[in-house]
Amino acid sequence: MAIELLLQLALGAIAVVANALSAFAGGGAGLVQLPALILLGLPFASALATHKLASVALGVGAAGRHWRASSLDPHICLMILCAGLPGVWIGASSVLALPHRIATAALGLLTLSLGLYSARRPKLGQTERVVNINRQQQLIGIGVLFAIGVLNGSLSSGSGLFVTLWLVRWFGLSYPRAVAHTLIMVGLIWNGTGALVLGFSGEIHWSWLPALIVGSLIGGYLGAHLSLKQGNRLVKKAFECLALLMGLSLLIRSL
Repeated sequence: MAIELLLQLALGAIAVVANALSAFAGGGAGLVQLPALILLGLPFASALATHKLASVALGVGAAGRHWRASSLDPHICLMILCAGLPGVWIGASSVLALPHRIATAALGLLTLSLGLYSARRPKLGQTERVVNINRQQQLIGIGVLFAIGVLNGSLSSGSGLFVTLWLVRWFGLSYPRAVAHTLIMVGLIWNGTGALVLGFSGEIHWSWLPALIVGSLIGGYLGAHLSLKQGNRLVKKAFECLALLMGLSLLIRSL
């Protein structure tokens, strides 16, 4: 009984830390939470399904704070939804067929490149940019969101950071507004879809979910609050640090 209580407290603490970081920096809950679930004894497929379902609470916690701040653009939300959900479904449906070590190493390299790219451009995402996107550019934007959706459904770790940087670089959002869209659309809807698809395989570890969900709700709200209060520069730095740490973590896990 005491061991089970300690396990639930540990799960809650892991969820608070992972989701607060994710809500502040625009992605990365999987950097802490997914490996922790694996280290605590869950096989990869079960850990991924449980992590995704618990991460839906991150979107709920962040949504309450960001909707109060009116920081969401309905057009961008709809685009992320329509472009990403088919990719999430495909990725979650095929996750067990992927060569996991190779895919994880590739994702680690890509995530590292995100942090380095942002760090080398000090003004990136510091202010809103008015971007006049033609039809061809919009199709490219949608195609990349679809590809990120496939990554979200299959590997989970890093996909939120990809969405955040893509919204900043391609669509001209500031980092705090990009983070808001990522948390709600990816954390709430993409992860919910992935959890639903994986849940049908019976991989969700239900007894661990209550502590993870409570921790995700608390962490999501706290991280979103800090993101709105601290301003663009600190959010950008947090994004870059987390991208670099996540990239290194994924590379190490692939060895």
